[in-house]
Amino acid sequence: MKLLALKEVDKNEKRVAITPDIVKKYQKIGIEVMVEKSAGLNIGISDKEFEESGAKIVGDTTKVIGEIDILVAVQNIEIDLSKAKDGLVFPALFNPFIRKDLAKKIGASKVDAFAMELLPRITRAQSMDVLSSQSNLAGYRAVIDGVYEMQKAVPMLMTAAGTISAAKFMILGAGVAGLQAIATAKRLGGVVCAFDVRTSAKEQVESLGAKFIEVKSEEKVDGVYAQEMSDDYKKKQQALLEETIKKQDIVITTALIPGKKAPTLITKKMVNSMSSGSIIIDLAAVNGGNCELTKLGKIVEVNGVKIVGYENYPSRVASDCSKLYARNIFNFIEFLVDQKAGKIKVEYDDEIIKSCLIRNLNKS
Repeated sequence: MKLLALKEVDKNEKRVAITPDIVKKYQKIGIEVMVEKSAGLNIGISDKEFEESGAKIVGDTTKVIGEIDILVAVQNIEIDLSKAKDGLVFPALFNPFIRKDLAKKIGASKVDAFAMELLPRITRAQSMDVLSSQSNLAGYRAVIDGVYEMQKAVPMLMTAAGTISAAKFMILGAGVAGLQAIATAKRLGGVVCAFDVRTSAKEQVESLGAKFIEVKSEEKVDGVYAQEMSDDYKKKQQALLEETIKKQDIVITTALIPGKKAPTLITKKMVNSMSSGSIIIDLAAVNGGNCELTKLGKIVEVNGVKIVGYENYPSRVASDCSKLYARNIFNFIEFLVDQKAGKIKVEYDDEIIKSCLIRNLNKS
């Protein structure tokens, strides 16, 4: 079995789908590893390091694509697959509901392409869960970026000249990214509150020392993911957020609903109610943003409020995100390998496979 790890081509993508320590893991399960030239340079991994780990460096991927059994990437899904083997296994972050045409094209091919962000949140798939591993570090980085943009100190400081109040953080969405943002802001000494439509998030938020902001409604959600709420709930939610947001120094939004545009949580009216110098970090910018005024890939300023809409937050912690992503991908490949037969065996009826196989999305 042969595996090829691709170099990313998007200027905003610094991660890589394999690291030298993972090369050796692949070799132990009988997989020969090839890595596209310069694939790891963005995170300080040289071609020499990959070679020393046992990988072969490939300059022109078109010359080897026909002999590859497994292709791995982060977001580089634009490679020409016309000469690829039938049944080539290709896990990556396809974002199929946004990059619809490309995902549809790949789904119509004989390649077994897997959108790793659609893995089910079940126990068997935890070690493969790229959303959790990447969101965790994205939540951490969101706080760091917010503090960098803010012109205030975070912790309460008592000096001979007077006392400086602690900065106030509001986290919208208490999933993996939100919980890490809460933990990071608390470590820095901030006063933190958080909102989530899922009532089950309350205990987790409070366990980290943050205040849970609740909409008083009988409508409840207790799933793994947030979901679309009723119009009545949205009105109550907006009133609650309008009242709370005006008091905050940094607001971090993390709300995403798989397969849909990110819900708008922060309106123009809310932004205008915030104090000059406040910061909004929108982790959902790539899917349309949770703030009405977010501009993808830009920092905009509205009445003194900065709205940060970076395209790719995990890439801003590219080294550690690559290490975790590479392990997620390896765990997924290992799940597919029949070591006795020495080949890939895809069980198409398995819950994990059915949920993220691109071909299945085209049928739905």
